[in-house]
Amino acid sequence: MPVTLDLLPRTYLWCTCGMSKNQPFCDGSHAKTEFKPLKFTIPEKIRLTLCNCQRTKNAPYCDGSHNSP
Repeated sequence: MPVTLDLLPRTYLWCTCGMSKNQPFCDGSHAKTEFKPLKFTIPEKIRLTLCNCQRTKNAPYCDGSHNSP
């Protein structure tokens, strides 16, 4: 399921492997895989809905892909 968060201005690393214990953010769990986190920057405080299933076509934002079989 997606997660809606109030994010502060800074650079974030979104988890692409799905193994992070700090979803939707990277915690380095991908270290021995082919996955790399997705870096994204928020220029001002904003409320966003981020993908937690890693199936989105608009990473790191939720696009509803979790509703598809």
